[in-house]
Amino acid sequence: MKRIFLYTLCLTILFISCKGTSQSPSKVLVSSNPYYWQQHVDYKMEIDMDVNTYQYKGKQQLVYTNNSPDVLHRVFYHLYFNAFQPGSEMDVRSRTIPDPDRRVKDRISKLQPNEIGYIKVNSLKQNGTDITHKTVGTILEVTLAKPIQPGEKVSFDMLFDAQVPLQIRRSGRNNSEGVALSMAQWYPKLAEYDVDGWHTDPYIAREFYGVWGDFDVKITIDKHYTIGGTGYLQNPNEIGHGYEIGKLNVPKTDKLTWHFLAPNVHDFTWAADPDYAHDTFQVPNGPMLHFFYKNTMPQSNLDNWKKIQPKAAEFMQYYSEHIGNYPYKQYSIIQGGDGGMEYAMCTLLLGEGTYEGIAKDVISHEMAHTWFQFLLATNEAKHPWMDEGFATYVEYNAVNTIFNEGKQNPLEDVYDKYIYLAKSGREHPLTTQADRYAINAAYSLASYYKGAVFLAQLGYIMGDDALQETIKTYFKEWAFKHPNPNNFIRVAEKVSGLELDWYLTDFGQTTNTIDYGVKSVEGNTVTLERIGLMPMPIDVTITYMDDTTEDFYIPLRMMHGEKPTRATVQPNWAWAYPTYSFETNKTVKSVEIDPKNLMADINKENNKK
Repeated sequence: MKRIFLYTLCLTILFISCKGTSQSPSKVLVSSNPYYWQQHVDYKMEIDMDVNTYQYKGKQQLVYTNNSPDVLHRVFYHLYFNAFQPGSEMDVRSRTIPDPDRRVKDRISKLQPNEIGYIKVNSLKQNGTDITHKTVGTILEVTLAKPIQPGEKVSFDMLFDAQVPLQIRRSGRNNSEGVALSMAQWYPKLAEYDVDGWHTDPYIAREFYGVWGDFDVKITIDKHYTIGGTGYLQNPNEIGHGYEIGKLNVPKTDKLTWHFLAPNVHDFTWAADPDYAHDTFQVPNGPMLHFFYKNTMPQSNLDNWKKIQPKAAEFMQYYSEHIGNYPYKQYSIIQGGDGGMEYAMCTLLLGEGTYEGIAKDVISHEMAHTWFQFLLATNEAKHPWMDEGFATYVEYNAVNTIFNEGKQNPLEDVYDKYIYLAKSGREHPLTTQADRYAINAAYSLASYYKGAVFLAQLGYIMGDDALQETIKTYFKEWAFKHPNPNNFIRVAEKVSGLELDWYLTDFGQTTNTIDYGVKSVEGNTVTLERIGLMPMPIDVTITYMDDTTEDFYIPLRMMHGEKPTRATVQPNWAWAYPTYSFETNKTVKSVEIDPKNLMADINKENNKK
């Protein structure tokens, strides 16, 4: 998800508060770990949309495979559209948090009955037998007719009615740019069950967690509408609308049915509008990019949508090279969001911005999410920083390269934003559940910026080459498997040969801060001190009286190893010792800790003497 005016907003609130490849993805159900498992679900859905009332009827069949070792006595579905009703948890939270999302505020509370969102489940069967279900906010509780045994496949058949809300957050109709339908989180979605049990978080504001599977979706809609989104269109000859291939055979009816197949994804999103233009752009040795945008925009905006296409291809190539190959045959960039939001095989975003705003600020970030949110797919409610932060890290590096910015440290301002948070007194540990932050600003600064610093600073600890290899190995080993923080840090340890559990503990699970200082310089003896609670290995540059310089590296004892370095390596520093002294061969003129500013030290003023 892209942050819109995020830093300015966060600074204001905190101040007030404190003062590619063409191959289809393979299905992965198990790993080399004999204790690893994950559930699987295949969806078949038929949707009939009325574009006049914004109501639709749905028929859904699921085939659910219980790959867990547990007997399941009930299941749960997410009914996200129910959040867009006066008095919902999302509504009340937005009206009671000190810094509500400016796009939401009190807007849900003012929705009229024909403007709200809802999903009403009319019937539900398990293997043909009616089963009991109850709607509780945005969750459907289902009592099974018969428990699901380990290894068993079960079919669920559902009929439901739904209404698309006015677009307030991500999903909805008739958004600020006039897009008719932005259909994210629009269907009853089976909740994930994993080693931590069921994940039935109510939809309040944050991200998603879903079960991998194949989607077979048929959407019947007014014939003048064009659809873009997840999956491969199966019947282009029947519907036209920019998908022309060969001779069209469009039936003379008021509605057309669009048929999509999406292999091995954990969500399905689409957008539709009668004024969509549709372009394609082939990524060299990669997927076909599809672009959907309103052809009624001013010419300057239309020109921007042409200009962003080759840049989008460059981002796709960069991420495939630096993380891992994009495994689907296509990716769609669609005007349809309320900022920018990532989904399976596509993103929805605002379309009337500047060329740089769309390409450099939004597409760069949303496309990065394809790897971290949809291919690695951590539980974003529990670990939002592993998605937002990791995407931010690769985004800043990609922008620096693709737009030739020439920054030695592309994440310098990201470090500054994290340090601001750490000194604000409003920081939460990264282990905080995404909806449990006291203020939205603290969530955003932690998830986006501290999460990005987590990766960048890991490069300082283990060496950048090892970090880049870690990212690629992490993707290779954990794509399609819902990794957690421990899975990532174990990969980093295997690649680097270093012990790194301390780093995940201190930086990822506490609000301990880093603060090292130069305590004294006497002749050729240098004494450093640890002031903050968090330990780190230390890079030091010494300038001698003859103006020559020498770099020193002080390993951290609990790492039980050293990063590759050309610096003079000193004996290790045990964390419990507050000071550390070493001698040089010449008289010292000045000392500087971490001259490249790659360590998130919250007080730089005591780093020099």
